[in-house]
Amino acid sequence: MRYISTRGGIQPVSFSEAVMMGLASDGGLLLPEVLPRVDRSMISSWAALDYQSLAVEIISLFSHDIPAQTLKYLVEKSYAGFDVPEVTPVIQRGGLYILELFHGPTLAFKDVALQFLGNLFSHLLSEQGSYMNILGATSGDTGSAAIYGVKGKKNINIFILHPHGRVSRMQALQMTTVPDRNCFNLSIKGTFDDCQAIVKSIFNDLDFKERYRLGAINSINWARVLAQVVYYVYAALKLRAGGLGKVCFSVPTGNFGDIFAGFVAKALVGPIIHRLILATNENNILTRFVVEGVYEKGQVVQTISPSMDIQVASNFERYLYYLFGQDAERVSDAMADFDRSGIIRFSAHEKEKAMSDFSSYTINQAETVATIGDFYRETGYVCDPHTAVGVAAARRFMAEKGQDKVHVPVVCLATAHPCKFPEAVEDATGQPPAVPERMRGLEKLPQRCEVMPVDEQRIKSYIESRGL
Repeated sequence: MRYISTRGGIQPVSFSEAVMMGLASDGGLLLPEVLPRVDRSMISSWAALDYQSLAVEIISLFSHDIPAQTLKYLVEKSYAGFDVPEVTPVIQRGGLYILELFHGPTLAFKDVALQFLGNLFSHLLSEQGSYMNILGATSGDTGSAAIYGVKGKKNINIFILHPHGRVSRMQALQMTTVPDRNCFNLSIKGTFDDCQAIVKSIFNDLDFKERYRLGAINSINWARVLAQVVYYVYAALKLRAGGLGKVCFSVPTGNFGDIFAGFVAKALVGPIIHRLILATNENNILTRFVVEGVYEKGQVVQTISPSMDIQVASNFERYLYYLFGQDAERVSDAMADFDRSGIIRFSAHEKEKAMSDFSSYTINQAETVATIGDFYRETGYVCDPHTAVGVAAARRFMAEKGQDKVHVPVVCLATAHPCKFPEAVEDATGQPPAVPERMRGLEKLPQRCEVMPVDEQRIKSYIESRGL
């Protein structure tokens, strides 16, 4: 399996090279030359596998240069610290299925990918006798999950940018209370889009990237998307084994990474995934793309689902590559136009294609709060605000399509533990969420964080002075 850029400006590289490259040197995102597709007999053979074994099977299809035993070791090590043996259990509540993705060390879905990526980085660096300075931006959960994935690891420093005052208090504490000296937190006086733009710009400075051996942990790194493909297939197989046939997934998303993993999963095991439901909050650039055929940047709206407060979806470019018939030149031109104008318009045929790939709904803050409260009173289940966006979109989809009548189950991705957003949950349910042991006492720990303006050169200077 070789990897190419969405913009067509690099020679194909191996999986390991793609992981270490992060962002392609031409500014594009890396993708497999061909998306594999498995047949029904292989899908059937996967049905009895546990999560770790399934992960090995799926990841191996995309990583031919990683020996089988090494991959097995990395996967098992990555999920050994999860709270439940299933890693991502599926439960039924209120006519929906909930895919719980928050049983890792930082209680967010990012752990599923970033525990694996951290161990993969460590393995590849050890093989090469090299080092890495990881640079990433977070709208909330990526930062803590990335830090927990690499804290204390030799030959790795990590620099995480987050928008100052725009992540939840618990999310900030998870990042800033990690004492390991290889972890650096930068609180940027701007939005997540500002943080993400700085990271991409620094990666596009190829001399700086090479000199400081920068590595990417955001979902621009293909390995992150790949690790997330696994839980879609795992959930679909579990429900299929229960006699439920095809499955729909409702995915709260802002950066398009998680739902793009669903898109890849659907390409891989098409017969068992029926529909992908793209759920957004008021920062609905992605819903407007699907429904209106226009991808247009707006002003970021601060909400109670902060990990989705994004107006430039980093992974959207990967989907564009397929929407444009794998025409890399057209992708490159479209992204250049978007950088200049903040808008991409699509033809009627392209809009029709997007609507065949996704259903999409905007869920506002009032509806999010109401969903947290209503779902709790109806089922006893407490959703965090991001999960509630997915639940509300799923219910709207079912009402609109009559999906409850045709018995296609809808799986909602539960992306974070509700304790990470205690104020929103208490406002909606009347009581604070339970706090797991691993989250208690964070507010009493010393914090390490630098507050900085939106200034790329300041951040480069910081990396220069503290990087490996």
